This record gives sequence, structure tokens and C-alpha cells, in this order.
Amino acid sequence: MDKKIYKRFAGMAAVLAAGLLISAMPAENVMQKDGDTTIVNTQQLGKNVRGYRGATPLKIYIRKNKVVKVEPLANHETPKFFAKAKTLLAKYEGASTKKAAKMQVDGVSGATFTSKALKKNMELGLQYYNEHK
Repeated sequence: MDKKIYKRFAGMAAVLAAGLLISAMPAENVMQKDGDTTIVNTQQLGKNVRGYRGATPLKIYIRKNKVVKVEPLANHETPKFFAKAKTLLAKYEGASTKKAAKMQVDGVSGATFTSKALKKNMELGLQYYNEHK
């Protein structure tokens, strides 16, 4: 009986160790190069960041350590409110990645949850870029 318990414990420990190693690895497909532009995809980074109706992932285009463009990815937010909230993304364009990561951009009235989620995804994406460039 003791051998069975030991084997189960060893098996569970191995599974736990493998899970920890996998979670410590950088997320796949988070950062890609396209010529002189780096594209950060926050789909995995911000999978727990929720707007009003779910995740609000972004693609952040960076060239020479400056945000060139921010593109929202597919989401389930209400289109009317998402259209309002995504206007705040333009405020990051042209800023250096370090400055943009610390920016305090005002949310959009009437689309508060979506605004907060977009800002958090920007923060996560830029932080990842600054740590892994």
C-alpha cells in the first residue's frame, strides 16, 4: 500500500513540476518581428484582463522603441462602446515604449470597463516588450 501512495505522490509531483516549468516559459507568439517592426500580441499576456464582456486583446506595433500603431483584436465587447473606448489607443502612438508603459491615459466615459481593459493590455504588452526586446 505504501508503494502505491509513493508512486501517486511522485506522479503528482512530476505533473506539478512540469506545469510550473511551462508557466515560467515566455508565452509563444507574443512578440514577432516584421522587418524593422516588432509586433506584440497581448492575447496570451492579457487573457485574464476583461472588459465588459470578455478579453480585449491588442497588437502593438513598435519601431525603434516607439509605439507606431495599436490594433484591437477580435473581442466580444459591445461594438458601440468598443468604438468609443478604442479611441484612447491613439494616445499611445508616437510615445516611447517606456513612457507609454507608464502613461496615465483617461478612460472613455460610458465605456469604463472596456477602457480599463485596453489600458491594462497596453501596459502588459509594453512591459513585456521592454523586458524581452
